[in-house]
Amino acid sequence: MSTEKKLSTQEVIRLERDLAKFANMMDSVVRIPFTKQGVGADAALSTIPVAGDIAGFAMTCYAVYKAKQIGVPQEKLNGVLKLAVMDGIVGCIPIAGTLFDIFIRPSRKALDVVHEHIRNEYQIQSDDHVVHPFLHEKLEQKQQTSAFWRNPVVAWLWIHIPDILGLIVLVLIGIAMWFGVQMLWDWYQSFQTK
Repeated sequence: MSTEKKLSTQEVIRLERDLAKFANMMDSVVRIPFTKQGVGADAALSTIPVAGDIAGFAMTCYAVYKAKQIGVPQEKLNGVLKLAVMDGIVGCIPIAGTLFDIFIRPSRKALDVVHEHIRNEYQIQSDDHVVHPFLHEKLEQKQQTSAFWRNPVVAWLWIHIPDILGLIVLVLIGIAMWFGVQMLWDWYQSFQTK
């Protein structure tokens, strides 16, 4: 790190969590359970020609600003800025730009660079504050006033509520599809026997 004052572990987690909340909003508001892949505001903004792409670029610059607050060196952020510029340019192409925004996520890339930096600089191994920033912040507040929330099992269940609910929805969709296919097969078989 540079000669500037090193942040405390709690300050770093708070700043990274703020960046993660921003990255989640931009790149993965709707997320596939137990993954970081999703769709966010950046893809929605890219549907507005030019203005949406400029707004997306400005928001990625904000993510870079937050990364600089944590102390990430500029050379580590250059790749993120190049990706943001490419995102802005490709984003001007209808449909292709929106698809590009779904899979090439500059805010998430900035977060990944920051997370790698703090793993090396601060030896912070947990990523709950990055993967589930809103729930992590709420859990931290609850843990200050209640020992119940400091229980590791309770904390894990709280943090993974979206994943568990998403998994339940996927299982229910799978069951519904199974019954639908079974009904179609039975219906098809009834025509074959006539």
